[in-house]
Amino acid sequence: MTVTDPRPETATPPAAAAPKAESAELQHRPGRWIDNWNPENATQWAKEGKAIASRNLRWSIFAEFLGFVVWQLWSVVVVSLPAAGFQLSTGEIFWLISMPSLVGATLRIPYTFMVPRFGGRNWTIVSAALLLIPSIGLAIAVSNPATPFGLLLLIAAFAGFGGGNFASSMSNITFFYPAAQKGYALGLNAAGGNLGASVAQFVVPIVITVGAAATLNLPLAGLIWVPLILVAMVGAYLRMDNLSAAKADITASLAALKEPHMWVLSLLYIGTFGSFIGFAGVFPKLLADTFPDFKGIAIGTATVTLAFLGALVGSLARPYGGKLADRFGGTVITIGAFTVMGLGILSVMLTLPLQNFAVFLLCFLVLFAAAGIGNGSTYRMIPTIFALKANGGVGAQRKAAAALGLISAIGAYGGFFIPQLLGFSKTTFGSYTPALGWFALAYVAFLALTAGVYLRMSKKTGTRI
Repeated sequence: MTVTDPRPETATPPAAAAPKAESAELQHRPGRWIDNWNPENATQWAKEGKAIASRNLRWSIFAEFLGFVVWQLWSVVVVSLPAAGFQLSTGEIFWLISMPSLVGATLRIPYTFMVPRFGGRNWTIVSAALLLIPSIGLAIAVSNPATPFGLLLLIAAFAGFGGGNFASSMSNITFFYPAAQKGYALGLNAAGGNLGASVAQFVVPIVITVGAAATLNLPLAGLIWVPLILVAMVGAYLRMDNLSAAKADITASLAALKEPHMWVLSLLYIGTFGSFIGFAGVFPKLLADTFPDFKGIAIGTATVTLAFLGALVGSLARPYGGKLADRFGGTVITIGAFTVMGLGILSVMLTLPLQNFAVFLLCFLVLFAAAGIGNGSTYRMIPTIFALKANGGVGAQRKAAAALGLISAIGAYGGFFIPQLLGFSKTTFGSYTPALGWFALAYVAFLALTAGVYLRMSKKTGTRI
């Protein structure tokens, strides 16, 4: 894996190596390949490096943003399928919601290795082009209510291409920045991507209802993104670069897989990021089922739903989780996040009989905010823990970098499990309440795991984790 420890490095290169590093000049080859890239070289960074890195970051954010948009399209569209004449069971609808997350989480692992293999610029072009398949496919499929469920599910699976983009985008950007600035750059990259989920849930309901009288403009849910995807492809072709210095670290990935803490942290990340992406995907459906009479806010002939607020709040909260973890320790903040998430779920369960839309929305927004903070704090724990567990062999930083990529992939499976459990609860018990209770118990278990393992480690080592 190639996602790198976002903390500044404290080690200073040997003085003897400095003259050689300072004299290295960037070399540009056809195909926008760059040789001799070394962001730790202050002279190179000031002369060309910073401008090149910033340019690549901007286009990386744009491409990853569109990836998250496409990843979440079906979470919005499924709510409108019955009104468009589709005859789907509750279970089938939840499969359409969860399939993109299942595929996206799985693709994150191979996508991480694509940048060293093909180059960051080249793979950004390819990964953006792949988004055309689910976008155009969705437009064709939802234009005909007779489209078989199997075909709908296949096209929803292709939307997983958008989920895989996160891994390759983060992998690419980590090579461009010096250690002292990786955290900031990767934070911007991640936040820009996460916002795509919220934007999709805000824009799509408006677009499909503009001017709609008897029918919905469902094909526009996919088609409106096609021009932007083409812009991302052309922008990457003209403005991004490939770095010959980008190398895959297979040895570190294998070493990270043998580390028990990687699996413990993966569980915690399922609880935080998995909750964010899982509830973000299912929130439009939950709102529609719980409050069927609330169609949204009418603006002319268009309708603005409020489901986008969940993903928006979670995305904006994530950077604060990292900042709080820097100050108070990731373990303490993660424990607090799971506590608030559990209380948020319990509040939803207790207030459901009131059938009060504002209360329901507020309780879920608290859950989303806590999940976002937990995303940042859990991610921040990883390099610290791997540094403490270093015992020779592959270095702590390399293993932490590999673990960050693996954990981000495993955590995304929460986007599959949460809709599936909610769908099972609805079809089996006729209510979402049992599943909400299961999630509350899961947050208690995650809290106990965090405290039992990492509070004890913190006390034992005298290190704030």
